[in-house]
Amino acid sequence: MLTNDVLDQWDRAHFFHPSTHLAQHARGESPNRIVTGGKGVHIEDRDGNKLLDAFAGLYCVNVGYGRTEIAEAIAEQAKELAYYHAYVGHGTEASITLAKMVLERAPKNMSKVYFGLGGSDANETNIKLVWYYNNILGRPEKKKIVSRWRGYHGSGLVTGSLTGLKLFHDKFDLPLERVMHTQAPDYFRRPDLSLSEADFVAHCVDDLERLIAREGADTIAAFIGEPALGTGGIVPPPAGYWDAIQTVLRKHDILLIADEVVTGFGRLGTMFGSDHYGIEADFITIAKGLTSAYAPLSGSIVSDKVWKVLEQGTDENGPIGHGWTYSAHPIGAAAGVANLKLIDDLGLVQNAGETGRYLNEQMRAALGDHAHVGDVRGEGMLCAVEFVEDRDMRAFFDPAKKVGPSVAAALLKRGVIGRAMPQGDILGFAPPLCLTKAEADEVVSKAAEAVREVLG
Repeated sequence: MLTNDVLDQWDRAHFFHPSTHLAQHARGESPNRIVTGGKGVHIEDRDGNKLLDAFAGLYCVNVGYGRTEIAEAIAEQAKELAYYHAYVGHGTEASITLAKMVLERAPKNMSKVYFGLGGSDANETNIKLVWYYNNILGRPEKKKIVSRWRGYHGSGLVTGSLTGLKLFHDKFDLPLERVMHTQAPDYFRRPDLSLSEADFVAHCVDDLERLIAREGADTIAAFIGEPALGTGGIVPPPAGYWDAIQTVLRKHDILLIADEVVTGFGRLGTMFGSDHYGIEADFITIAKGLTSAYAPLSGSIVSDKVWKVLEQGTDENGPIGHGWTYSAHPIGAAAGVANLKLIDDLGLVQNAGETGRYLNEQMRAALGDHAHVGDVRGEGMLCAVEFVEDRDMRAFFDPAKKVGPSVAAALLKRGVIGRAMPQGDILGFAPPLCLTKAEADEVVSKAAEAVREVLG
């Protein structure tokens, strides 16, 4: 216990945690968990607590914890070559192999992959390339980016601007002026309860068209969206949404960035969310599931259409002025190669579809009729429960009551990790793709117990 006490003291004295109430944590007023191990869908902390991680870290440990195949690939790469840069045509066997593996799995219109470290820097890369693309084409005014409210695209300056969540803007002087937001495709939170799904899709399209008309299509470069909203509430799009949105984008010559940091590599029961919803993107953002978070790595996949313009740009202007020191880091790339092999060998894409469907069905059966549950929704290995004060009137709880966090805390007491999502009383689930039906049953039964404890 002495070691644990010292670690706790060091943590609160020295460690700046993301997305944390800094003052409460430093004063010791909030809980502190030091994680020491993991196996399958479970993690263990320093005090010996074993928890079913029904959020896969942050949607990212797709293959589950404790996969020695990835650990050994990382170790072997580190012993052979821990690092070399990717500038000026340099590569490693791992980075070259992984690029080939990613493109073999990506939609057929994609051409090349640029590797970074995390989803935020991948989307920063995408936006820089969008601006470069339009400059090469002689369209210097076509630079604005349209995102959606409730979307999540990172925590940087541009990517934090793209994110459509209040917490990521307040007191940070965001969003930047080139970024604007349109209607979130969240049918549960539609502005008029009488709208059908088709009516709501038409409303989303109309909101986007009005924005384009107001700003001018000749000033708008790209539209960015997650195939299914993640941090904004785990929200699958209404039927027909992506077909309708893509029609608008093509009409106005606006590029499409599909942010697949959450949905890429199996989470929806398809290799990519773009496959799932018929999205033909100009850029695809990848991270999390690329290595199952065993090592940091992200990617910006660019389409044939975009790549041809990037080539033209370097013929006209010389080498492209973009790069990160750790781009295509060989240790991350080695983890990615081993991870993608495991996803195939273990049949995890198929399991995400089948067991994810079962998880959502059982969650709806257990909580769908609860007086304070307004919506149970999900797709593949994504599931969310949204709580309301009055389900008939769709009246939401006062945020000060912290209903979502209270349910998440009650669930944690029962040994299961779910996530209280921002901007709503929403309990989210995104388990490792290796989840079994028995483990899904445990998640559902304990979630139902937690809801009953907090809401009756």
